[in-house]
Amino acid sequence: QVQLVESGGGFVQAGGSLRLSCAASGRTLTNYAMGWFRQAPGKERDFVAAISRSGGNTQYTDSVKGRFFISRDDAKNTVYLQMKSLKPADTAVYYCAARRGSDGRRSPNEYNYWGQGTQVTVSS
Repeated sequence: QVQLVESGGGFVQAGGSLRLSCAASGRTLTNYAMGWFRQAPGKERDFVAAISRSGGNTQYTDSVKGRFFISRDDAKNTVYLQMKSLKPADTAVYYCAARRGSDGRRSPNEYNYWGQGTQVTVSS
């Protein structure tokens, strides 16, 4: 079992930045590809970013390319999502997820473990 805990969410004005963290316990994250997803009220959980088990490959949804950056620090068993130039449309609960396998995937169904989420609110 892998337990994931997100942190770093909050309230920020448009154009601001936040860094989300996802700390893992129970198992080392070196065996998992990792992803970030987000869910706005009344909407489905959408893919945001993913990073491969090695850290060598990353993927982003088009709307965050050039603004969000996913990284991992396996020594700290933590994955990060650096978010810059935030927009009101980025407002959502952000979830991290772990997937057994080498590459990240865009479907939430491909992931085995989930955190509880952290709220990000961007005001205009």
